[in-house]
Amino acid sequence: MTLLSYQVFKTVVEQGSFQKASEVLGITPSAVSHAVASMENELGTSLFIRSKSGITLTSFGRNLLPYVNAVLTSDQTLQQAISEFSGMKSGKVTLGTFSSACTNWVPDILHAFKKKNPDIVVDIYEGTYGDVKQWLRTGIIDFGFQSYSASDDLPFEPLHLDPLLCVLPKGHPKKNPTDYITFDEIRHMPFIMLQETVDSDIRDYLKNHQITYSSNCHIEDDLSALVMVESGFGYAVMPEMVLKGIPYAIDTYPFEEPGYRLVGLSTLDYNGMSPAARSLYDTIISMYQQEDIEAKMHSYLNRSAL
Repeated sequence: MTLLSYQVFKTVVEQGSFQKASEVLGITPSAVSHAVASMENELGTSLFIRSKSGITLTSFGRNLLPYVNAVLTSDQTLQQAISEFSGMKSGKVTLGTFSSACTNWVPDILHAFKKKNPDIVVDIYEGTYGDVKQWLRTGIIDFGFQSYSASDDLPFEPLHLDPLLCVLPKGHPKKNPTDYITFDEIRHMPFIMLQETVDSDIRDYLKNHQITYSSNCHIEDDLSALVMVESGFGYAVMPEMVLKGIPYAIDTYPFEEPGYRLVGLSTLDYNGMSPAARSLYDTIISMYQQEDIEAKMHSYLNRSAL
């Protein structure tokens, strides 16, 4: 098997079809089919299940994908190292991100990074916390933004403590005259619940403070949840980053007991990343890592454990 066949295999997986893969790679569909067939013949098993609705990976193909990605990443690292030895800086980096990090940080990151590294291509994959974890483990991305509460066993470099805020319809009457929300004020209100893959920090916060809730709305998208709040169907809890620049008729308040989402970067192996990926990683650290973040993280973890 060749690097080209590995690249064809990866591209077919990413694009979900042989035709789209051929367009991305600039080769004919028959060449894509031939490369996949050659891999399957050499491996002695099928990599894809073909059907009228499209293609999906076989169990063997799913298990093979991380290793193919690792080979392609190693080759890319080698090529970038050679370019650096020659005084050139080029290559490609693939960054995973969740929505609010994408809208708040990624544009400025790309502008700053591309200004110093115009020949390095940065691919962005945006999804949920769970998507970022999966992309890391299968080698689709070099590294990604992640929430500490969702990082599981992945290495985690803390960047920023993002306050959790209570979101209410505009003008909703407060029982307490303070500029924060008490738990009693929301205890019997309907809760606009985001899916577990995007709100693990919020669920942990409510659980740690023994706040029970009822919900008829189970939402996956932040903006959809805000529309439901604006329309008076309940309250929501969201990180401050999500709410920046939001045009909806809502009011936001901190809680009587402060809550946070700890945002950081996860990668399987910093030293094993390509020179271009390490350069982007270090750029993000320099731009967004808060001062004394280790002390802040320690305080956050102690508070969360109470």
